[in-house]
Amino acid sequence: MFLSIKKVPKTYWSSSKPFNFKPRFSTLFFLCLGLSLFGLGEGLLIVSFTGASPWSVLAQGISLNVDFSIGTITLFVSIGVLLLWIPLKQKPGIGTILNALIIAIMIDVCIKFVPTPENYISQIILAVVAVLTVGLGGGIYLVANLGPGPRDGLMIGLQEISNLPIALVRAFLEISVVAVGWYLGGTVGIGTLLFAFGIGPAVALGLFLVDKIFNR
Repeated sequence: MFLSIKKVPKTYWSSSKPFNFKPRFSTLFFLCLGLSLFGLGEGLLIVSFTGASPWSVLAQGISLNVDFSIGTITLFVSIGVLLLWIPLKQKPGIGTILNALIIAIMIDVCIKFVPTPENYISQIILAVVAVLTVGLGGGIYLVANLGPGPRDGLMIGLQEISNLPIALVRAFLEISVVAVGWYLGGTVGIGTLLFAFGIGPAVALGLFLVDKIFNR
């Protein structure tokens, strides 16, 4: 079962080491594809108007007091999360840097060009698609093995010291973050709950699908 996955699988396009600063084209391509899907999913959840993802709720809460876009604040939050890597002994790579940049850009692009569905059912459907898109994107870019993004590096570091399933660790992080974001004034809705409880299984599913497709 994909929910029991504890390790990120390897494929022919995975980098042999996370700190490879001259990766193959295929590795870099899948990395950027995964990050673009991840950012697209984050943006789709926001425009679904059912509530943002936990990390975007945090960004919204901060944005109430500063004049920056959600994407820009997301970038600042990512930099802040990197500081939490220090006690977990995680190290950044190309994927870490591109994660912070591409996701922030995709969120702002999505908010600008994708309209919000007119009826509530369509909004819920879009929210579900958004969570699955983030999970698939997360699975693809993690397998590239060019360094996890700020949030996923935190997830991996906590998983390594706890030996708990990835799905459980990610769910714990998302639920904790949304609580802080809500306290700061961020908008919480059913889409937020879908993301908080669904992103762990969605990322695990993404890893499972990548493993099955590329390791037959």
